[in-house]
Amino acid sequence: MHTQTKQYRRTQLDIRTLDLNFQNIPDVIAAYLIVGSAGPVLVETGPVSTIEPLKAQLAAHGYTPADIHHVLVTHIHLDHAGAAGWWARQGAQVHVHHAGAPHLIDPSRLLSSAQRIYGAMMDELWGKTSPAPAENVRALYDGDTIEVGEIRLTALDTPGHAAHHLVFLMDHVAFAGDAAGVRLPGSTFISLPAPPPEFDLEAWQETIKRLLDHNLTTLYLTHFGPVEDAREHLERLARLGTEAAEFVRDRMQAGVERDALVGQYYDQECDRAQAHGLSKRDFEQYQIANPAFMSVDGMMRYWRKRG
Repeated sequence: MHTQTKQYRRTQLDIRTLDLNFQNIPDVIAAYLIVGSAGPVLVETGPVSTIEPLKAQLAAHGYTPADIHHVLVTHIHLDHAGAAGWWARQGAQVHVHHAGAPHLIDPSRLLSSAQRIYGAMMDELWGKTSPAPAENVRALYDGDTIEVGEIRLTALDTPGHAAHHLVFLMDHVAFAGDAAGVRLPGSTFISLPAPPPEFDLEAWQETIKRLLDHNLTTLYLTHFGPVEDAREHLERLARLGTEAAEFVRDRMQAGVERDALVGQYYDQECDRAQAHGLSKRDFEQYQIANPAFMSVDGMMRYWRKRG
């Protein structure tokens, strides 16, 4: 596992990976800085709890928050967009899926839902999320573009992980949020982030097909970093989605209770990780990015909705 910030050049643009050092752990949550002649664009904000590491990463590249006028978030989960309100209050324009925009302007329902999951850990994990001024939030629809000088990104509506998920395309590069799964640096192991309440296997498979149609060369994952074998990665993710969902369904049908199912799913994921050469420590890093219980809860809810 590497921990270095890397710089990648696509056409005349620089794409820089910013490690937000979530919970003082490297390579868990990334933001991206796209640098062009009209200034930088930030993709993903991370949670409010990582504002200071993000500021430090920007400073290392010669920027301050005042230099950021455009912020893109793939979806409104707190690890991706928890600090969107903070950026909007600094004057940045925040670009987000149209279904997610109201929850940045008034995050009360989003925070209430997260509070039920994280309880007393809420502030430590995510910090104090603030509302975004409505005039600084741009609601995006499928095919909308964001242009900042020569930087041109196209928003793709990509449900599956969440109904309000976008992937941002730039040439044959995609800022994929969670739509392309979780894969930490230096590893071939992919983990499926399937949290409640909106995991949808069929929608996700369609999203993967759509991404494959774009013949992407690189996927920039929020968890974590660039993936250069984009087609193989997406094809493996499609198989993993079906296998993981069926694993959960079969045990539900066998009457396995939720807590026991979480344990079985964790053990199965750990075995897969070891087959990819990961140590127990590396696997626990994946659990910080994508806890097994969240995916089990999401898949159980999905199957219950399907009857």
